[in-house]
Amino acid sequence: MSEPRRSLLDSTRTLLDTALGLLQTRVELLVTEIEEEKTRLLSTLVFGATAFVLLGFGLIFLAITVTVLLWDDHRLLALVLLSAAFLGGGGIALFLTIRTVRQRERLFAASLAELKKDRAALRGEEQT
Repeated sequence: MSEPRRSLLDSTRTLLDTALGLLQTRVELLVTEIEEEKTRLLSTLVFGATAFVLLGFGLIFLAITVTVLLWDDHRLLALVLLSAAFLGGGGIALFLTIRTVRQRERLFAASLAELKKDRAALRGEEQT
């Protein structure tokens, strides 16, 4: 009678080992996705802030230069055209920012897909 018990115990251990291995793999995938998202967000913030500051200063100095050059004859025209260009550029940047945020991939999409595959496999369903 000890032989069936040992076999049952070995099967249970093997099943638990497999389940824990599967769980460990999924948790590692989740951690990897979190790290990738954190890195992507940090680099986006750093590059975005740098671009914002440098382009802002560049545009301010460009506007001052154009206004000073046209001060005697067309200062009002220069100010209106530069203001329109800044507002147009800001509108385009806002549009692109909103589009980028909406197109962002769902967080943990790969982990969720793998878990769905695991559940389907456990149910014996065909995988597509």
